[in-house]
This record gives sequence, C-alpha cells and structure tokens, in this order.
Amino acid sequence: MTHVSHPIGVFDSGIGGLSILQALRVELPAEAFVYVADSGHAPYGERDALHVIGRSQTITRHLLAQHHIKALVVACNTATAAAIHLLRQQYPDLPIVGVEPALKPAAQLSRTRRVGVMATRGTLESDKFRALLETLQGQADFILQPCDGLADAIERQDAIKTEALCADYTMAIGQFGHEPGQIDTLVLGCTHYPFATTELRALLGPQVQLIDSGAPVARQTQRLLRSHNALAASPTPASLQLYATGYPERLQAAASHWLQLSQPVQTLST
Repeated sequence: MTHVSHPIGVFDSGIGGLSILQALRVELPAEAFVYVADSGHAPYGERDALHVIGRSQTITRHLLAQHHIKALVVACNTATAAAIHLLRQQYPDLPIVGVEPALKPAAQLSRTRRVGVMATRGTLESDKFRALLETLQGQADFILQPCDGLADAIERQDAIKTEALCADYTMAIGQFGHEPGQIDTLVLGCTHYPFATTELRALLGPQVQLIDSGAPVARQTQRLLRSHNALAASPTPASLQLYATGYPERLQAAASHWLQLSQPVQTLST
C-alpha cells in the first residue's frame, strides 16, 4: 500500500538522471528518493528498443517490490520514448513522469526560430519524438543532431572526449548566433548533456540559450503527486538512496562532483 512517506523512484541508464534528480530535490525538498543508475546496461541511447523496454520493466518492478515507491520518474529520454507507454499500461495506479526533449519551450524562447537539438539516436528515431516534432510544425526549424558516444563520454567523465564530441556535434548542427538564419537556442535532449554545459558554453558563448528538462520534470512530478494526494506530509530532511547495476564508482564520483552528495552507492544485481 502506497503511503505519502514512501520514496519516489528515479532511474536512468547511468549518471545522466542525476540532472533530473537535482531538480527534483530542489522542487520537492521534503521527499525521499531512490535513484538507480543502470550503468551495467548503458548507454540506452545506442541500444535497441526491446533492450531498453526490458530494463525499464525490470527496474520498475524492483523499485516497487523493494522500495514501495509512490511515484516513478523515468529520468532518461530514450527510456521514456521506448517504454513509458508500456509502464503506464502495466502500472495504471502508479504516477509516472517521463522526460522528453524540451522542444516546445525552446520554440517559444527562440527569436531566430532556429533551434538545435542534441539527443541520442534512440530518442531521435523514436515514434514518440517524431510525434512531438509533428505537433510543433511551423513553430520553428529544428536541426536534429544524433550525438553518438557523448552520453558515454560524460558517463566516464572523459573530459577530453566530451569536449571533442561537443565541438564536432555543435559544428555539425550549424552556425549559432542571433542573426537571421542562425541558431539561438540549443535543446539538450539527453539527461547526461547538462553535465557538459561548461564545454558547450565555451563553444557557443553566453548568448545561446541551453534548454534542458530538469525543472519542467520536477514541476510535473509535484503536480502529479499533489493530484494523487501523495506529497510528503511534513518537511522532514529527505533521504536519498543511490544504486548502480555496474560501475558504482562512476555514480559515486558524479554525485559527489555535480550534486555534492556523499551518500554511498550500493550495487544492485537485477
């Protein structure tokens, strides 16, 4: 039986979902969280859809059975695109929030009406993404760039490779700036990519808008919990548990470096 004090489950193929977790903890400071990095099966963005669906189902079952989560945040664009519709069918009573590239906010913010989109190949080729793109036809020109290897480089905290790939992919997208025909807004369509913001800023300058999904996902999670009368009853210090199915040291280092978290990472065999 779900109780307001039960935790919120959050999972990603690796460390990228920490960017979503960070926003969730700001928006919902009274809540407890269980974060699973499925690093033993990463990166999702370069796996086939059946593999991603299977892993998403396995992790969701684990979070429900072992942690009795009251809500689930699929903190991965690829897993959202491939599996969230099936998870909602299988668990109709569980509030589930996914992430998708923030195309609509980007279209609204862009003045040149040209928006770059960096994402994994799995996200860009999904039916869910194509349907989203269709709804925004005519609102802006979206230049789509699959970024093979970038999530993995960020996962490994390989600064040299991350910088090189960011340079390659932003160059492939086109010319950035505020003049007509230039791209003034860039969507970070993978939860790993906000952790390359420093590299992207150095390449693009301070004027190009970088849009990610953290804050909108956190606000949607709060709305959904409120509608289910499932918000934590009192502002007690939130607990946090971190798990990894492989390479726990990567999650430990990333959580310490980017979120200043010192919680130990437990290894999950599932």
